[in-house]
Amino acid sequence: MAQSTTSAYLRESVIRYLEICENLGQREMLLSPETVEALQKFQPQADETNPVSSRVSASMQRQPSLAIRADEKAQDARDVSSVSMESRKLDGLSKAAGLEVIRQEILSNRRLPELFRRAQNMVFGTGNTDARIMFIGEAPGADEDRWGEPFVGAAGKLLDKMIAAMGLERKDVYICNVVKYRPDMPEGSRGNRKPTPEELAQCRPYVMQQIAVIRPEVIVGLGATALEGLLDQPRVSITRLRGSWRELDGIPLMPTFHPAYLLHNDSISEKRKVWEDLLQVMEKTGMPISEKQLRFFKNKG
Repeated sequence: MAQSTTSAYLRESVIRYLEICENLGQREMLLSPETVEALQKFQPQADETNPVSSRVSASMQRQPSLAIRADEKAQDARDVSSVSMESRKLDGLSKAAGLEVIRQEILSNRRLPELFRRAQNMVFGTGNTDARIMFIGEAPGADEDRWGEPFVGAAGKLLDKMIAAMGLERKDVYICNVVKYRPDMPEGSRGNRKPTPEELAQCRPYVMQQIAVIRPEVIVGLGATALEGLLDQPRVSITRLRGSWRELDGIPLMPTFHPAYLLHNDSISEKRKVWEDLLQVMEKTGMPISEKQLRFFKNKG
């Protein structure tokens, strides 16, 4: 592809992203002073022989109402989380585009770096955007923070086995957490801690938007903290809730134990409970259930 054509496509991609932001109601975009200066100097010339270049030039001349300003330290920070994301309209966008808009909203939320000062990466979500089943955990751990992907540590390996037992693969489902950064631990300490109510509240709008975009047939809530974030309720008892259907924005929600719980409570009886919950999920989604799957724990324990 010629350099001029490549530049045109890049310009078109930038314009498309700005139009998406504008359609979602965003009226400002924070950029570095150097980037603002470069954009102000940029005046594309239409190439009548190149339809992409011509359309890009026309688009640039429309002067959309989206204001671009420099992100100067002297300016007050705008807390993006104070804007209810549930009111944002993602209609007309592909699922991939909608998820990317949510990702950018998380990255532009200035409150989150203040809450999660030690986090290395934002952990957004992964999997099939057309998934029928969505697994949602509580917060990234050390491995997830390192790699920027949910459920890649020991608990993630167990979750993969649970998914495989259902006759699925990781690529068939969508996996994310209610909290998008690893909660800070004291320097030098190991392990993970439960997210605070504020951390849950700051991140809840984003996971709700992910659910709205994916629109799975069933949500599996992994652990008490995930349920607290999803249901917006404090002090949820996963022991009492697991195995009983709930509803979240019209979508059936199955609470069950977090894989990390099974790693620390390696008993057949607890594993059987989780498997019974997953069998309900399979039944709810109309998945075939074999005799072997039905009898998986019958002769154990």
